[in-house]
Amino acid sequence: MGGTRREVPNDPGRRERILDAALDVIAGSGVHKTTHRRIAARAGVPLGSLTYYFSGLDDLLAQAFIRLADTMSAHYRRTLEGAATREEAEAAVVELVCGPAYATSREMTLIFEMYGYANHHPEVMATARAWLHRSRASLSLHFPEEVCAALDVLIEGWPIHRVLEGAPLDRELVAAAVRALVSGLGAR
Repeated sequence: MGGTRREVPNDPGRRERILDAALDVIAGSGVHKTTHRRIAARAGVPLGSLTYYFSGLDDLLAQAFIRLADTMSAHYRRTLEGAATREEAEAAVVELVCGPAYATSREMTLIFEMYGYANHHPEVMATARAWLHRSRASLSLHFPEEVCAALDVLIEGWPIHRVLEGAPLDRELVAAAVRALVSGLGAR
């Protein structure tokens, strides 16, 4: 049989549920309106659970943004790992920019919130910086360093413009830009 009650958590997914709830609250209300109470209510846990797992709201938010970055980085990596040729890698970049699975509307809202919060929280800035480096490392599976830096800016920036303009991106234009970056910078 198992250990004592103290050794076996009665709700093993609670911490992750709290982090997911924090991201839901941030996406729905913004960091500025995110509170312990809102997160606990969204997660369906007692308010005291938050202080059991996190030292305070700043810690909880920082851990939630780490969860966001980890999840999005994993998707980014899988998309690029699936490419076997340079052409497939270029198509993977276009899919990251234009496709429905990466940088969804919710994720873009969370990214905006994370960047704003990072301006005043060094730990979250470090998370954003680490995410940038992981993105470039994923791109480096197929492209040289200069191309990785330029493509990462394109992958980051074009979805921002999509949100601000409120319109889908022109996939052919994105594909042409990716080809131009890869062939132009790759030839240097």
